[in-house]
Amino acid sequence: MKAHRCAPRARRPCQARVQLRLDVRQAAIGRGSVKPLKREGDGGTPLGRFPVRLVLYRPDKIPRPRTSLPVRAIRAGDGWCDDPRDRNYNRLVRLPSKRSAEGLMRDDGLYDLVLVLGYNDRPRIRGKGSAIFMHLARDGYTPTEGCVALSRRDLLAVLAEIESGTTVLITR
Repeated sequence: MKAHRCAPRARRPCQARVQLRLDVRQAAIGRGSVKPLKREGDGGTPLGRFPVRLVLYRPDKIPRPRTSLPVRAIRAGDGWCDDPRDRNYNRLVRLPSKRSAEGLMRDDGLYDLVLVLGYNDRPRIRGKGSAIFMHLARDGYTPTEGCVALSRRDLLAVLAEIESGTTVLITR
């Protein structure tokens, strides 16, 4: 099993380095830095090793990614449930939802390409945190709500290296 390592930068706890096979790339992580005990809404990026479960992409923004991983186009009305009280907590859902869910069809482009990490999904524990993605970074690599964010070029480089069984290791 191959792993990609992500670790915070010492002086900037909301920025990180992602180790690829032959290179290191800059990334943003959660405003709460790395958390060994992640909770819903704490802004932390969970500590641990997580498989890449799924690739999501905006077909109106980028071509279908070439990868051996499962790929799904993001459609209008797609969301991710972040309400621990909902039976679909930490799952892809259709919007509108009776409970809290984050829309995946974002205007800011952050979710034009998303790698869904297998965090708190098998089994799901209510309140432990949801929607831990690798997605596109904002200018300046500003903090995320708990995800790992990279430039488009760097996220495409990660996608080119990963395959079924690849994990992302998030360390301190």
